[in-house]
Formats: sequence, structure tokens, C-alpha cells
Amino acid sequence: MKIPEDYFERVYAGWLGKIIGIRLGAPIESWSYQRIQDICGELDGYPASYKNFAADDDSNGPLFFIRALEDCRDLENFSSADVGEALLNYAPYEHGFFWWGGYGISTEHTAYLNLRHGIPAPRSGSIEQNGAVVAEQIGGQIFIDPWGLVAPGNPELAASLAEKAASVTHGGNAVYGGMFIACCISIAFVEHDIRKVIDKALAYIPADCEYARVVRAVIDFHENHPDNWRDCFRYLYENWGYDRYPGACHIIPNAGVIILGLLYGEGDYARTINITNMCGWDTDCNVGNAGCIMGVLNGMEGIPYEKYAAPINDFLAASGVVPSLNATDLPYGASYFAKMAYRLAGEEVPGKWKPILEDRIDSCHFEYPGSTHAIRSHSQGYKIRNTAEQAHTGSRSLKVEVFSMWNGSEHFFYKQTYYGPEDFDDSRYDPSFAPLVYPGQTVHMSVLLPPVETMELFAVPYVKMGRSGEILRGEKVAAGLNWQELSLTIPGGLDDYVQETGVILYSLGKGADCAPVVFYLDDLYYDGKPEYRIDFSKEKILDWTFSHHDLSQFACLKGYFFLKDGGLHLSCSDFGEMYTGHYSWTDYSVEGKLTALAGDSCFLNIRVQGGMRSYAAGFSGGKVVLSKNMCGYKTLCEKPLSFAPGQEHALKVEAVQNRLTVWVDGEKMLEYEDNDAPILTGSIGVSVGDGSHCLYRDLAVKGV
Repeated sequence: MKIPEDYFERVYAGWLGKIIGIRLGAPIESWSYQRIQDICGELDGYPASYKNFAADDDSNGPLFFIRALEDCRDLENFSSADVGEALLNYAPYEHGFFWWGGYGISTEHTAYLNLRHGIPAPRSGSIEQNGAVVAEQIGGQIFIDPWGLVAPGNPELAASLAEKAASVTHGGNAVYGGMFIACCISIAFVEHDIRKVIDKALAYIPADCEYARVVRAVIDFHENHPDNWRDCFRYLYENWGYDRYPGACHIIPNAGVIILGLLYGEGDYARTINITNMCGWDTDCNVGNAGCIMGVLNGMEGIPYEKYAAPINDFLAASGVVPSLNATDLPYGASYFAKMAYRLAGEEVPGKWKPILEDRIDSCHFEYPGSTHAIRSHSQGYKIRNTAEQAHTGSRSLKVEVFSMWNGSEHFFYKQTYYGPEDFDDSRYDPSFAPLVYPGQTVHMSVLLPPVETMELFAVPYVKMGRSGEILRGEKVAAGLNWQELSLTIPGGLDDYVQETGVILYSLGKGADCAPVVFYLDDLYYDGKPEYRIDFSKEKILDWTFSHHDLSQFACLKGYFFLKDGGLHLSCSDFGEMYTGHYSWTDYSVEGKLTALAGDSCFLNIRVQGGMRSYAAGFSGGKVVLSKNMCGYKTLCEKPLSFAPGQEHALKVEAVQNRLTVWVDGEKMLEYEDNDAPILTGSIGVSVGDGSHCLYRDLAVKGV
């Protein structure tokens, strides 16, 4: 089946619909129906507001597990093993990402440790391995939405992909639930009656399974009692409640709630998600799934924008182990799903979407109706909205209205490129971040600033540095009737990170005190090679909570770290790794100073794509070693080296295409050409092995 013509709008609406649902349900997650009634009453919107909504497991899984489609070597033979590798690659080791409740308690934790210890997928999540109680918890469906989004109108493909994905961590009815939800999403692209969506999706799971039984039971109740959803919930509570299904959070009662919300919502997005939320139990999971289905079904026109989408402002925090993937926006997710959908369908990406999906997938392009790409402002009295009135490229842009532009005033409109604890109200699922743009790179944007008769108007590209607060300004352009391309190259060699990139709007009066101003922003993106230093004496430990601590600009896969003596200390009982930099870097070098304080296995990592994909160069066993991690480290080449504990060495590793070179104290020691599926992009890191403890100083990255 061909991908529908309105696919791009609907995939964005589906992803937005899910994120709205997660945020709607998160503040009352695990509450009972009665508690929600007593405290909240009739819910009709978000129960809580946030500075920024922190990371959530319901969005972490969908964002990162789907990357298995791109990472696998053979898409024609895509399997559960590929999704299992994605889980190990992108999830930190027993912290963040999802609930680490213990082996035999948390289904995902259990499956993760099974995979880590060599139990392959799909056995890793099976009933045979873990027992029915653990295997049939809710996670089989809460992470599954993208497998329907990448198979629009093709439920057979959605069911196949979802079965492979869900079985990595779950078994039995939890896998059937994943297949059912993915099929609902897939069918919603081509079928606009929610009851027909549900009926058609049921055909893809066993008719006699418990999951199908609860779906049909709710359908039957609704047919006989269509007017009062509370009567249906009472029926669910009494006949399919938590008391009948053991474990931390079983899939069956929550599946009943999703079907209840979809049916009694009567095709209305807002009514569906609010009814689903008021039922209680696993609210963020249930409303997230229902919201995705209804977002696809109704498109952007069906989502009340100001009430539900505007507070999100397209921003999405995540907590994978690649930190530059954690401060993302909803258009990025929608575009990534679309990229995979066209790849699976074997179709050419159409028109304006081709350069976005292939070259600038994380740019601010505003082509999705309603999208804002998380553009913000420090100003008062403004409105930001997506528009089809003007466009530099494509057909849409961001329209910014400043209600009163005073003589001599400045207004900043920007993309935040680095986040810390101060930007959030909580630490849910332990997010960590690296900057999205770096010294040495160039910021690009396009602006249309129509003239105003009573004042001179100017637009200036700018960058704000995070530690110093310094604002770097580019060349100003005056108001005009045509689009103007602005750019600013960030000076190379800085050891400060970039906090914001954007445009300053300012005025010089012509006799009037103030006037309303409108301008348009389009095509905000970054390119160029990084030239960046990290001075660990200037970094800090970020204290999110009593148990969540990060090193600024870094994510930690595993290990113990602290700052002392002007450097970063990293130690481990078996291995430890930390990552920073941008996931898209290609050819560059990284160098630093390493001192082994205990043990002698100390490394720099390059082209890091996660915990299971990178190169490492460093010292081990009296040798200088270059290794490749492709689901386990393998030595590529090595050379003897006299290495005294406590002695500092300068280490440099460079990657240019598939060629890697290693220097120690200025002397070239190793060269290697990787012709076996070379890793060609990725960020940087530091790592230790074999129980070692290393002191790192003065990292430097330079594009080549």
C-alpha cells in the first residue's frame, strides 16, 4: 500500500497526540479512579503545568527503539535481535530511561539484564524465560506507537514490526497488546471511524487471547450502554481490575481503559484523552496510546491547539545515553518516523520533504502545520505561531508578532540548545544533555522582516554562551520586503558551551513611542566542523535529586564519576563510559590527557553512537590499543607501550572516513582502516575497563 498523501501531517499529529497524552496523564499516574474524582473532579485539560516536561519512559522507548530500523545491517531480515541491540545501545545501564524496579519486578529491567548476560531476544522477554506475571505487564504496548506510525495503512507490516519489538521485553498478551495498538495506529491513517479501527486491528491478534477478550468485552458493554463511560469503568473495575492481574502494572486492565476511552470519546480527540485519563491506573501510558491513535485519526485539525499543543511548544526531553539526542522536538520525531516509513515502503520521499529527511532532519523548518520547533522568547507581549502565509523554503514558516515594539528595545527569539536542572520542575527518568551546536560551527536562519513606517527595524543573528552568558552577535540586516539569510560562525577553540541560538529584533524610533511588529522565521539550522574544548576545572556536577547527578554536558552509561584536582575522575567495578558532543559529527579528532590512578584500562571514545557502537583508543595491559565496539569490544590493532601508573599521557585519536589514527604524547602509534561496516558518525566519550580509575583533563575536539 502506498503511503497516504496526507501522511506527514498525520504522523506529526499522531506523535503530538501521544506526547499530549503522556503529559496529561503523568501527574496522576497510578492514581485510582476515586482519587482522581476526589481531588481533580471532572478533568478537562492538563492537571499540572511545567517549566518543561521532563523525560518520560513512554516517549523514551518510542524514540530510541525505532532506531533499530536504521542501525540494523540487513533491513530485509529485521528481527527482535535488532531491537534488543537498540535497547542495550541507547538505554543507560540501570538508570534513567524507564523504571528499573529490579529483576523479576520490572519487566524492562528483567529483559535488559537478560540481554546483557547473553540471553537473546525474543527469549529475553518471553514467558518461558520470565514467567507470565513479569512478561505480561503494560510495557508491551506503551513503547509501540512508532511501529504503527512507520507503517501507515499497512497493519500487516505494523503487526509484524510490533511483534518483533514488543517481544524483546515482553511475552504473551503484552506482545498482543503491542501488535493491537500498532495496528490501530496504522489503520487510523486510512480509516476514520474509531470503531472500525478497533474491529480491524483485532483481526491481527489471536481471537481467543485475554487481550482480545477484554477488548470485545468493552465493545459489548458500550453497545448496550453507550451513554455513560463511568458505568463502563465500573464494569471494568469489577471484572477486569488490578486485583485479578498480578504484577506491578498489568496490561489487561489498562487495555480495557484504552478501549473505553476510544469508544466513549466518540471520535473527539479531547473527549477521548480526558475520559481515558479520568479512569486512572496507568494514566500516562493509556492516554499516550489513545492520544496517538486519535491524533492520526483526526489530524491536526482535531487537536485543540491552544489548550493542548501550545503548552508543549514542540519540546521533548529524553533520557537516552546519547545526550545530544535528549533535547529534541516533536518535528524531529515525526520526521524520523517518516524517514523510516518511506524506507520500509521503498518509496521516494516527496518534494520539499526530501532535503529535510535526508540532510536537515533536526533543523527548524516549520513544515508541519502547527509546529514551532520549541522556539522561545525572553520578551513579554508576543505571539508565536506556525503559518502558511510566508515561507523561505517549503510552504510554511514561524510567524512572530510583537504587540508593542518600543524605541530602542530588543526582543530575543531563540532555540535553546542546552538544558540543565534549572529548566525543569522534576527529574523524571533522569534526563541528561549535551549541546546541540558547538564553537567552530555556523548558525543559519532566514528572516522576513517587513518594514514599519514609524521606526527602523533590524534583525541580528545571535548566540548566547552558557557559562559566561556572553552574547555573540552577527551582522544586522534592515527590514525589507524579501527574505534575508542570516548566519553567524561561533569562534572556534572556546571552552564554553552554547546555550541559545536565535535572532534579536530591535528598533530605532522615528517619532513614535511604539508599534506592533510582525516578522517570519524559517530554516534555522547548524553546519560546519566543531572546534571545541572541555576544561573539566570549569565543569560541574549537576544535582537533580539526591540520587540523580550528572556531569555538565555529559551522559553516563555506567561507572562512578566526580570532579577533583581540576579533572574528571571515572572509575568502575567492571567498565564505565561517559559521552558528550553531537551524534552527527563525522570526521574529527579528539585529544585529552589521561592519568591511570588504579588499573590501566583507560580510553577516549570516538564516533560514539551509544553504549554498544563506538571506537575506543587508549591504554590497556601495557599496550596502546584501538578497539571497535559493535555490540561488544573487539581489538582492531595494538602496540606495546611502557605505561607507568600515575603518569599523565597525552592521547589523540582521529577518524577520517573509515581511517583511524592514534597518537600518544605526540607520536603516531596506530593506524587502521576499518572496512567492516565502519562507524562513520558519532560523538565522543571517555571510558575505563577492568576496574580501572582514570583522571581526565582538557578534552579538545577539532573537525578535520
